[in-house]
Amino acid sequence: MEKVCILGLGYIGLPTACMLAENGYKVTGVDIDDDVITKLNNGTPHIDEPELENIFLKVFKAGNLKISRNVEKSDIYIISVPTPLNKNNKADLTYIISASEMIQDYVSIGNIIILESTSPPGTTRNLVGGIISKRTGLVAGEDFYLAYCPERVLPGKIIFELVNNKRVIGGINEKSAELAKKIYSSFVKAEIFTTTLETSEFVKLAENTYRDVNIALANEFAEICNEYNIDVWEMIKFANMHPRVNILNPGPGVGGHCIAVDPWFILENINKRDTLIEKCRKINNSRPFIISEKAFSIIKDIKNPKVTVFGVTYKENVGDIRESPALVIINELTKKGVDVFVYDPIAIGYKGKIYDFEEALQNSDLLLLFVGHDVFKKIDFRKITILMRNKNIFDTRNFFDKKSLKSLGFKYYGL
Repeated sequence: MEKVCILGLGYIGLPTACMLAENGYKVTGVDIDDDVITKLNNGTPHIDEPELENIFLKVFKAGNLKISRNVEKSDIYIISVPTPLNKNNKADLTYIISASEMIQDYVSIGNIIILESTSPPGTTRNLVGGIISKRTGLVAGEDFYLAYCPERVLPGKIIFELVNNKRVIGGINEKSAELAKKIYSSFVKAEIFTTTLETSEFVKLAENTYRDVNIALANEFAEICNEYNIDVWEMIKFANMHPRVNILNPGPGVGGHCIAVDPWFILENINKRDTLIEKCRKINNSRPFIISEKAFSIIKDIKNPKVTVFGVTYKENVGDIRESPALVIINELTKKGVDVFVYDPIAIGYKGKIYDFEEALQNSDLLLLFVGHDVFKKIDFRKITILMRNKNIFDTRNFFDKKSLKSLGFKYYGL
């Protein structure tokens, strides 16, 4: 049985470790967060994902997945650590460097190293491969194998999409790519395609940049439609009836670790400036500031205004708050002297206080819906009419039924 060492047990690393452990590999999962290690060793995944806990407990109890803070000698090393943006919109590759240095004394002839972390083109070859070769004297593609395999999963469906989504794997040479393909084929049912390292790195960035650009266009449409007094949602609905048009929805901003981050990685190592990519990033980054200004304009004449924010996660029906524009909106409103009360029954890791339904809405002057969790569909608005001081609703997602809210006496505001 081949041994795998996975560094980074986050949203991708842990599910991947579980899938490999369930499909014939002896896996050691490594993380530097002591809380994560403790929870996992106590049999409790720190990530809430359908099917994940059952698979984790199965492979953990069987001894096929070991959780540790320390690297173990293995045949396969997979690096799946965070790659955040720094303050200059550059990739912070500190965690990749650290992970590469953690395994450098364990790598030997015949091993394969796979990077999964989203990275600027050239990272796998020059950074990971460079660190290992410099330390060991081994040549990538000859003495050890080197590959890049980006994920394509949606939070809330990670296990399903790990198994069923097509994958693209890049290798420093053909053999590296084929060896990596064999590993992932143990649990991936969909097609797996192989290419070069840099192409696979760019593919991941291009996929998320495409969505970012499309969302920026929708957000631009929203502002222009507002000037024309046009319902942007109705306009998009009709436009998308064209067989070759698919405009995404406008909104209060783009969050998550992928779409809000990856486009900058494309521009990382080139001198090209004033690009469409950069302009679209600026449009989407401006959205939470625009939304906070619009929200404030609704309640600015009210003494000691209170705003209730429904949903602080970056997307609906997931607990992930990474890069959530809701955090910016809350901060901006707070700076303007607004009391902001958050109601989000599924958010995980929010550092502020999350109130219960009634406390969040009691004497509120504005309900600002940031993200449309399914749980919000079950709300009895007749009860809200009693709780709120001023019946204002700002629906940034076109989520609620505008007509029924107006019939209950609410003032409805949208994009």
